[in-house]
Amino acid sequence: MSDHTQGLSAEAIARLLTDTEPYLSCDDCFKQIDRYVERRLAEPNYDDPLMEAHLTGCGACAEEARTLAELLREDAG
Repeated sequence: MSDHTQGLSAEAIARLLTDTEPYLSCDDCFKQIDRYVERRLAEPNYDDPLMEAHLTGCGACAEEARTLAELLREDAG
């Protein structure tokens, strides 16, 4: 029997097991990500359960949010 988890990071496994309800598609996330990141930077306690659930479960969208936040911080700094 082979180990099917070989090559998967702990972060990847956690994302696969994360409950992403309520559901938000990548397309919907991408349409809202600019506003979400800008608001999170302006208000650190801002809460958007749909976006947060999606970003927890989707590495590609989470990376997009991190990159956008870094760019906005650089522009502001």
